[in-house]
Amino acid sequence: MLVPDADPEPMPVVRVRKFDRTPPPHDWRWWVSGLGKVLIATGLLMFGFVAYQLWGTGIETARAQNSLENEFEDLLAGTTTSTTVEVTTPSVESVPAESVPVDSVPVDSVPVETPAPEPPVQDLPPVAEGDAVAQLEIPSIGSDHIVVAGVSTSDLKKGPGHYPETPMPGQLGNAAIAAHRTTYGQPFFDIDKVQNDDEIIVTTLAGRFVYRVTGQQIVSPSDYQVIATTDPTRATLTLTSCHPKWTARERIVITADLDPVASSAPAGQSTLNYGRPMGDDPPGDPDPTNTIAPDLPVSDSVPTTADSVADPASTAGTTPDGTDSAIDEGIADAFAEGWFSDPTANSQVALWGALLAAIGIGAYLISRRAKRDWVGLLVGIAPFVIVLYFFFQNVNRLLPPNL
Repeated sequence: MLVPDADPEPMPVVRVRKFDRTPPPHDWRWWVSGLGKVLIATGLLMFGFVAYQLWGTGIETARAQNSLENEFEDLLAGTTTSTTVEVTTPSVESVPAESVPVDSVPVDSVPVETPAPEPPVQDLPPVAEGDAVAQLEIPSIGSDHIVVAGVSTSDLKKGPGHYPETPMPGQLGNAAIAAHRTTYGQPFFDIDKVQNDDEIIVTTLAGRFVYRVTGQQIVSPSDYQVIATTDPTRATLTLTSCHPKWTARERIVITADLDPVASSAPAGQSTLNYGRPMGDDPPGDPDPTNTIAPDLPVSDSVPTTADSVADPASTAGTTPDGTDSAIDEGIADAFAEGWFSDPTANSQVALWGALLAAIGIGAYLISRRAKRDWVGLLVGIAPFVIVLYFFFQNVNRLLPPNL
């Protein structure tokens, strides 16, 4: 009688390492697998770019703000206020008219109405675009930033920007400031929550100025009139940003008036110390008598309230002397640049992209040689992240600066 053999011992499972396996055939499975890996990598890069947009740009702005804050503090420390104006009011003794004969009143003793004093001229140093010009505080939304001169893409990366060709804050006329809502430190993230009568405090080299919010409106990107001076005898402030968040479909506009009751320095004359001087003709205007932007219709009327918005085609404003002054469209819309508006970024994107690919290939070759994935990952992760940051930074230069 045959006795069956005992169960044979199971053969040990030998794990073949990834780099020792036989390469799979290049059939449709191989192509689908490769496409899946490419899509996963692309998705991860897109998530990384979104993270850079939301937080990486904020790091850049925070560094710029620290530098601007030090610059502005140095300017304040070396500046003496020279905007005081002495006004002498003659004292006139009040005498009842019925007790003094008309013929006996000397002509020299008749009270004469004293004209309003001229606004002081603020002694501000010359400013170049990108320089620190003011500190902007909006306590109701917790915003506190240094304002730079100019509203170009590079200026707004540093923080809020002051529109050239508008008066400085603290001067008669409409001072205008723009800032991002969702990137580059998002200075105006909650600007839509600002309410009427909220304080806006602006500190310049001429002093501290307290404004009170008077209104909020949503306008189209072509309504440049909102930053024009419509009443040269009032000191007003306009804040602009994109609306709604994450888009540039419209513009949100906050208007404010200088508070005469608050402890503010006196409003000065409207003078410009950078950009196009007031009264000059717009660049490229062949007719020196035409002070309206070329190819735009001339409007016979100018709005007299901050809530009025002119026809989008008209960009005329008024200067302190009452004459028309054009608003440069390229300056007026700080968020107007579109895709690929910075062609110098193309070569940088290609350079950093090639470097990224080189690091990835190098890490793979190291892993293959060591037959360990983690070895290549350990060697390549730090340089890859650093280069990826600069790659995203230059890709961002090709996108519209309207967030």
